Amino acid sequence: MESREAGVDIVLVRPSRPANVAAACRAMKNMGLGSLLLVGGVDPQGMTFEERSLAYGAWDILDGARSMPRLAQAVEGSVLVVGTSGLPAPDAWTPRRLAEEVRERAAVGRTAVVFGPESSGLRSDELDLCHARVHIPADAAHTSLNLAQAVLLVAYEIRLAVRPQVAPLPGRVATAGEIEAVLEALKKGLLAIGYLNPANPEAILAELRRLLARSRPTPRETSLLRGMARQIAWAGERIGERHGLGG
Repeated sequence: MESREAGVDIVLVRPSRPANVAAACRAMKNMGLGSLLLVGGVDPQGMTFEERSLAYGAWDILDGARSMPRLAQAVEGSVLVVGTSGLPAPDAWTPRRLAEEVRERAAVGRTAVVFGPESSGLRSDELDLCHARVHIPADAAHTSLNLAQAVLLVAYEIRLAVRPQVAPLPGRVATAGEIEAVLEALKKGLLAIGYLNPANPEAILAELRRLLARSRPTPRETSLLRGMARQIAWAGERIGERHGLGG
């Protein structure tokens, strides 16, 4: 399922800068989230052209944002309400843990992810309305995040958690016979350059066999390796002839 189908509402409480709201809309659109609720603060209809331009490609989210007078009203239909906090706490979730919880609850109801004002964050009474808190573990030297940055980080983790798992493209893996053909060519090439011990070449070849089996090469890759081995053998023979070592 795409993030837009994950049942997530982004709730911005008293955002102080219209530009940050517009940029948050673009971040949401990037990650497939489409539901924005505003509690106080910015009025999207009063934005300047320059401010709206920061929502490039996501004007539908900006213009479709729903305004609520109080946080309690904005989240009353959610089965999970998570408030973001700039302060670490022992029980605070990471964005990744939040995303896992969103995935688990997607089938039963909506999740509201609540962001506070850029300068002060959510008040204690607003955090009390939340069922859990999420904290982004930024570097201690500079913990402050722009609103749009925080929205993007959280939305990215949600997208990773709820998107469909892409099955690997079907492809044929080289057979044991094809791997043995590679090893035979390598044996000749590595003997020619003096890499293998002529008295016991199988010791190294056994390790190379296990290496190739673990890597699961394709037939095309085994063909490339055989060609490389043949070239090594040819070069080794030429070197031997120049030094009078050839047969």
